[in-house]
Amino acid sequence: MAVRDEIRKVLPEVDEIQDKALRDKVLATWEAGLARGGWKPADIARMPFTLLKPVKISFADHVRAVTKICIAASDTFDEIYKGELKLKRDILIAGALLHDIGKLLEIEETNGKFGKSKDGALVRHPFSGVALADAQGLPAEVLHIIGVHSKEGDHGKRTAEAIILHLADFMNFDPLEG
Repeated sequence: MAVRDEIRKVLPEVDEIQDKALRDKVLATWEAGLARGGWKPADIARMPFTLLKPVKISFADHVRAVTKICIAASDTFDEIYKGELKLKRDILIAGALLHDIGKLLEIEETNGKFGKSKDGALVRHPFSGVALADAQGLPAEVLHIIGVHSKEGDHGKRTAEAIILHLADFMNFDPLEG
């Protein structure tokens, strides 16, 4: 099975992106991140999404949950607000799918244990994520979402899509016991 097909199997929300060129760049970013981090698509279904809390939620499940919440928010706003607050749905989905892509470089597995990589100790995942996505030609709006999704974005302006992603991400982190 081709790597892109394996990524789609683990992260089926990729196919929610209507713009084929954008979807291809998202898949290319996942391919590049997996290759550079030494991972296979199946690994993201077993690696933890965070090292900060002892939870059993996988990286893939976290990305999927955040993405599905972003999709639901976009669809709800379209239905209820009727264009008063129009989110760029494809940009939001791409940002949601890639918001933690830098963790493929931030986390490593040694002897069956997951921990912070040497590079990850120096460069947090929002920064490495922006670099991975930029190298694949993702638009600045997606790079912005990746770069400001965590605490690094707390002191600047976030686009509407970045606000939705930021809140969806922390909805999937803060309530978890740790």
